[in-house]
Amino acid sequence: MSASGLLEDKKMKLIKRMRITFLLMVIFGTIGMTLFVGKGLESKVSAETDQYKDLKIFSEVLSSLKTNYVEPLDTKDLVYGAIKGMLGALDAHSAFMPPEVYKEMQVDTRGEFGGLGLQIGVRDKRLVVVAPIAGTPAEIAGIKAGDIILRVDEHEMLEGTSLMDAVQKMRGPKGTAVTLSVLRGTDQKTDPEELVFTLIRDTIRIKSVKSKVLEPGIGYIQITQFQEHTARDLSKAISNLLNENIHSLVLDLRNNPGGLLNSAVKVSDQFLESGKLIVSIKSRDGDQDEYTASQESHLKGVPIIVLVNEGSASASEIVSGALQDWKRAVVLGVQTFGKGSVQTILPLSDGSALRLTTAKYYTPSGRSIQNTGIEPDIKVVQELVKTAKSGPIVREKDLARHLSNEFEEEMEGSDDMELNFPPSGSPLNEEESDISQSGSEQDTQLKKAVDLLKGWRIFKGVDPLLSAKKE
Repeated sequence: MSASGLLEDKKMKLIKRMRITFLLMVIFGTIGMTLFVGKGLESKVSAETDQYKDLKIFSEVLSSLKTNYVEPLDTKDLVYGAIKGMLGALDAHSAFMPPEVYKEMQVDTRGEFGGLGLQIGVRDKRLVVVAPIAGTPAEIAGIKAGDIILRVDEHEMLEGTSLMDAVQKMRGPKGTAVTLSVLRGTDQKTDPEELVFTLIRDTIRIKSVKSKVLEPGIGYIQITQFQEHTARDLSKAISNLLNENIHSLVLDLRNNPGGLLNSAVKVSDQFLESGKLIVSIKSRDGDQDEYTASQESHLKGVPIIVLVNEGSASASEIVSGALQDWKRAVVLGVQTFGKGSVQTILPLSDGSALRLTTAKYYTPSGRSIQNTGIEPDIKVVQELVKTAKSGPIVREKDLARHLSNEFEEEMEGSDDMELNFPPSGSPLNEEESDISQSGSEQDTQLKKAVDLLKGWRIFKGVDPLLSAKKE
């Protein structure tokens, strides 16, 4: 062996000895650390080791599927399916949201997006325009309710195309163009015709607050969802109604599925006196956060009736529960949905997210409405129009894997049903309900609320002593 070879050999042996020495130092250092921290770290390491064992099983299953399944499989699809399975083993409101679903949820909470302004649904497996929204590109271009969507640009909207897929293709940045092909006249005796529209996308804003004066002195506000800008829009609606010299108010939370917790707090804040507790949130560790009113209400002395029904859930129940507990409003209607849990959105690295139940909420009096809902002060059942079809009433307690209420015993003998709330078949995009129909004689609950407010004002002006003297 040459001198250079001997030198190289010594160098390698030295490096080897240094590696062994370093490894021994790490080992003894780890042992010393373990002895120092004691049993706490041992149990933690043990728990983590068990988790890794479980992950090893998952890896084995994934490898077996990829290798042996009869058809080629996409790893991402398998992983997403496994995650959905994990979340599906929890309560009814925890879920995994793929990127497209998470993006749609963000649109719902923001209340605006770049698009055309169409509300679409599915009829006979075809995508149908439910209604164009007033003032949007779709309405201006002349697209009508009942039009069947055939193509979006070069994409064919075949039978069975999902609402989500169609919405994604119609939405896009403001100012960009999209070509929409529709079939019109399928429900008429004349031959249907295909029409082609080229539209420029615009910012579409979903209104969550609608208001009007029902009759002299009585204002009406409908909140359809609790979004980022709901509290701001509510404040404007209240100012406008006060300028109309209202002396009473109806707050309509019927069929409002909820939304953002902070939005519900800010909405409640506009009806309660500063310092009043609105809602408290408790996690599994017992940690409690309290949300209180922080501003003076502009509606002091204005009697309020809150309308609720079985579709009033979550954030709607926070608002109605707070106003009921503080006797700030009379709640009228039927028992609410009964969702007393709080979900946290946890974004993931690939654009997907987890919607995870992390706490329960309690009304100012300490009530949990999980599975029980808000019981109205005055029960009024809505009378259905003869042509309307009524489906089964679904509440939180009917959902599979619903959380229990620690203050209430579970109903014995009830079977869990696999149900979604809100119904998965609802039209996508915006639902622009016409509140001008709310004042009709057919709305039993609203009519009762108006009559009560009128009666309250009449009795308020009556002097019992003077009335007794006259008699």
